[in-house]
Amino acid sequence: MQEKMLIKGGNKLVGCIDVQGAKNATLPIMAASILLKDQTLRLNNVPNLQDIRTMSALLCNLGADVQYKDQTMVIFVPETLKSEAPVELVRKMRASSLVLGPLVARNGRAVLPLPGGCVLGSRPLDFHFKGLTKMGATIELEHGSVYATAKELKGAKITLDFPSVGATENLMMAATLAKGTTYIENAALEPEILNLADVLRSMGAKITGDGTNVIEIIGQKSLCSATGDIIPDRIEAATYLLAGLITKGSVTVSGINPNYLEQIITKLEEANVSIDINNDAITASWNDSIRGVSVKTLPHPGFPTDIQPQLMALLTLTPGTSVINESVFDSRLLHVDEFKKMGAKIEIQDNVAIVTGVSKITGATVHSSNLRAGAALILMGLAAEGETVVCDLHHVWRGYENMVDKLLSLGANITLLEDE
Repeated sequence: MQEKMLIKGGNKLVGCIDVQGAKNATLPIMAASILLKDQTLRLNNVPNLQDIRTMSALLCNLGADVQYKDQTMVIFVPETLKSEAPVELVRKMRASSLVLGPLVARNGRAVLPLPGGCVLGSRPLDFHFKGLTKMGATIELEHGSVYATAKELKGAKITLDFPSVGATENLMMAATLAKGTTYIENAALEPEILNLADVLRSMGAKITGDGTNVIEIIGQKSLCSATGDIIPDRIEAATYLLAGLITKGSVTVSGINPNYLEQIITKLEEANVSIDINNDAITASWNDSIRGVSVKTLPHPGFPTDIQPQLMALLTLTPGTSVINESVFDSRLLHVDEFKKMGAKIEIQDNVAIVTGVSKITGATVHSSNLRAGAALILMGLAAEGETVVCDLHHVWRGYENMVDKLLSLGANITLLEDE
């Protein structure tokens, strides 16, 4: 895919978007297939994204067969899988770490180069390692790779220091094949956790308590073939709602449970945005009484950090002063300097951004540092006067399916530029 997008701003975005399957639900569920032996996992509503292709390549490298067509993925897992993940794939995507727990549980051994992905600060894997160690694994870090071994994982009581989504997923998967019962306390509550638990249950796992602070997993000797459905992507849905608002238009997202967007809808209503909910369709419309708000990102059910940059984009053009406290990732304000190139008025104090709304922003050449920052810069370009060029789009293609076509259908004036 091309790395640059030319945006001619000023068009109001109006229309309806069907929400894609959730990337952050698909990746752990794909990793869960590793738990199978000579069995098949079939998944529906799988988005066609770079991160999904990377995880597919990783599973194939380990020995699985992955077929994908028309949003349906079929993963056949043979009796034997390799235990070492290839560095060139792992370094592309932080979610590669999700294969660690399933591999140790299944093979008794896993070798994983330290993962790559978005630059979002420390995001250490310590929570994953501590939990697996509690279950009887030995973890060693050597030459830039994680070596995990276990003759047999055993059920344990694990208390996470922070409700990490990745750690909850990794430990929940590992515990499905551990001997005995595992309790994960201070577990993450995100909808994607519930989606993973649902699919694991369909594979024969015994899991209760997902969606609460304590998840209980009773280990089984083996799991079986299953079919699972991927939930809609709440981050994509919110991004398009905000794209409509920042261009003073009106966008509807359909095919998503409004409960998944509860925190976002509440915050937009606080800002006086007009919100209409009709079953599985949500419409957000601009009105002239929109005002600034204060928001603090938190683990679910708090305001999601993955929407913070896109909301900040809207707030740059919203009358009044807004305060954004980024409490989840310590480097998730890297987009602020790029926003300022376009005329945004933002001050940073530690992990707090103070945004003073301006009446207009102007086009510039800007660079995305991560997936959600890239999406936010595209929103800024859509609202700016003149032309904006957003560079380093490989970050964006990791999380948004058919984004160009979807924006064009809403009335955007955008063109992908050929790489020089």
